[in-house]
Amino acid sequence: MTTHRIFAMPFAKVYPLYVQKAERKNRTKEEVDQVICWLTGYD
Repeated sequence: MTTHRIFAMPFAKVYPLYVQKAERKNRTKEEVDQVICWLTGYD
């Protein structure tokens, strides 16, 4: 079975990409952090 590239990437590499995408859609870094905390359960 093939594995997805996103699962092999460290979170530190993906996080800035999420922030950039959110900012392009007129969202803030704080909103990205809030969603990540909600999804993962980590503070």
